[in-house]
Amino acid sequence: MLGLKKKHLAAGAVALGLGLQAATAGAQEFINVLTGGTSGVYYPLGVALSEIYGEKIEGSRTQVQATKASVENLNLLQQGRGEIAFALGDSVKLGWEGDTEAGFPGKLDKLRGIAAIYPNYIQIVASTDSGIKTLEDLKGKSLSVGAPASGTELNARAIFAAAGMSYEDLGKVEYLPFAESVELIKNRQLDATLQSAGLGVASIRDLSTSLAITVVAVPAEIVEKIGAPYMSATIPAGTYEGQAEDVNTAAVGNMLVTHADVSDETAYQMTKQLFENLDRLTAAHAAAKEIKLETATEGMPIPLHPGAERYYKEKGLL
Repeated sequence: MLGLKKKHLAAGAVALGLGLQAATAGAQEFINVLTGGTSGVYYPLGVALSEIYGEKIEGSRTQVQATKASVENLNLLQQGRGEIAFALGDSVKLGWEGDTEAGFPGKLDKLRGIAAIYPNYIQIVASTDSGIKTLEDLKGKSLSVGAPASGTELNARAIFAAAGMSYEDLGKVEYLPFAESVELIKNRQLDATLQSAGLGVASIRDLSTSLAITVVAVPAEIVEKIGAPYMSATIPAGTYEGQAEDVNTAAVGNMLVTHADVSDETAYQMTKQLFENLDRLTAAHAAAKEIKLETATEGMPIPLHPGAERYYKEKGLL
């Protein structure tokens, strides 16, 4: 009888062990995609990515989280509260270095790279009525620089510093997401907005169809002063309604980032499915046209996740 009892206990322990293993395996397949505000580019791409992962990664459950973008996303990854996130390259670098002024509590040592994706263009747009045509003209005017300590706001700080200006030169500074900034401009309560996003961002398209806008240039010499990972780029004529000419600006590469506790297999699949379904991402937003396998490891300021590394080795990139 005692022997039988022992057998039952042993069987129960094995079953419990298997149950725990299954639960752990299941937990590894939960993929929370950290994006940005719903009016930016990260969000529609994140929705598409979560749908791809849900269909193509066996046993996975996915969800999309709208956030304040880069800085918040990286802090959430460090805490294990997301499996993959969109973030600007300079924010990733500052997070890895633990830059507290940029909004990081310390070195985010769990961050691991998945892929360098498309560039973000810093797009400074003013209502034509405001009379703003150059960076210098922003002095004394009101400008929204993005959510506090967001990747966009870090871009704003970098550009102002390189131009020899500061927020104190402005008449008023607003720290608002893209869509809210646009609403204030439409209501004549704000002169300009600085948005760091893929070309053709919905919020600025919406603004350009509502009133006359001026896209303000960031001259090449200012971009050179900032240095890497910033590069000089062009917002082509016709990107927004009424934009008759090409406009020079700064661009910064975007990254898809994960953390060290995500399993190698999940990170491998997240990388593989990203590049094998680029058509679906491009259908979600045109910015994805610039995502290319050949440049996926360029400028990554943190170590690649071993799962992503495996994929790139298979493809002959590493």
